[in-house]
Amino acid sequence: MVVVIMGSKSDWVIMKQCTKVLHQFGIPFETYISSAHRTPLRTKEIVLDTEHRGANVFIGAAGMAAHLAGSIAAMTNKPVIAVPLAGGVLDGIDSLLSSVQMPNGIPVATMAVGKAGAINAAYFCVQILSLQPKYSNLCLELAKDREKRAIQLEKDTQTIQDELQSQ
Repeated sequence: MVVVIMGSKSDWVIMKQCTKVLHQFGIPFETYISSAHRTPLRTKEIVLDTEHRGANVFIGAAGMAAHLAGSIAAMTNKPVIAVPLAGGVLDGIDSLLSSVQMPNGIPVATMAVGKAGAINAAYFCVQILSLQPKYSNLCLELAKDREKRAIQLEKDTQTIQDELQSQ
């Protein structure tokens, strides 16, 4: 199971992209809203409860100070992935730096800012889970997904070439 924790409801617009990918691969997930700063005890309860119930990977998505993923990592030994989100005057750079700069021994895998990061967080979960015998089929599913994406790129290339030739 993957646990997706967002710092606020406004983060759902982006993180919905993450859960779509998890759903596509048949990975069970739960989503929560909890803040490292405003509701740290709730965050701890979520992490401990879901870990007890079998959580394999955590995703923390937040903007600005973005300490959520780091806070989660301090509470669990399971993999934690950060999705920095845009917001505030630095448009995501602050959240990226907050997520990347972790003390040694408390790692957080940090994705790109925004939608691409949310989607890649889900794909990274798929890769992590594929190491477990229960999810061994995921390697084949990832290969199929990549092949499908490659075919789509070829189709897109042809569409553009056709459009240019018709001008």
